[in-house]
Amino acid sequence: MKTCLVLIGIASGLWRRLRVVFLRRAFARHGRNFHFDPNGTYSFHTITVGDDVDLGLRPTLMATRGQIRIGNHVMFGPEVTIRGGNHRIDLVGRYMKSVTDAEKRPEDDRGVVIEDDVWIGTRAIILHGTTISRGAVVGAGAVVGRFVPPYAVVCGAPARVVRFRWDVNTILAHEKALYPPNDRLTREALEKARTTSKLKEVGQRGDQ
Repeated sequence: MKTCLVLIGIASGLWRRLRVVFLRRAFARHGRNFHFDPNGTYSFHTITVGDDVDLGLRPTLMATRGQIRIGNHVMFGPEVTIRGGNHRIDLVGRYMKSVTDAEKRPEDDRGVVIEDDVWIGTRAIILHGTTISRGAVVGAGAVVGRFVPPYAVVCGAPARVVRFRWDVNTILAHEKALYPPNDRLTREALEKARTTSKLKEVGQRGDQ
């Protein structure tokens, strides 16, 4: 009995590795050191992935017409959902389910962009039209449907900025250590992102 269980375990592991090798080729593009769960759900042809990315356990990444673009050094917690599109609900005399992808407008499938060095927590939901900027953290269970500033930490449903990982000077030092001069975020861009995020208003209410 024990021998049978060991053999089943070995066969299961081999089958999983074979599926990973086969399915990896189905993505529109992927970089080096790319890890994904073959038991996840993917619209492979609309997903591009950079280097050093781990999509976590059992994710759902779906976009029929829009694109899901994931940068470098990105990690997901378990069961993250990314929806790069939406259904049309404005057609009179039609069941919503009957509307085809060909009938969608550009605004119905706006895609999702996840930039470099992003961490998305367990069971977070990312909706179409969202950009998650470099260095951001999305808390577990968050529902994100708007722009996330660089190095922001967002939580809640809908997600809000609760803090930034560091002050501007520390972020600039971090950028200098990791990115070439032409790719670094500027002080002006970082300060503008903080101003428009309404961080102070959220912080005064004691949100975490």
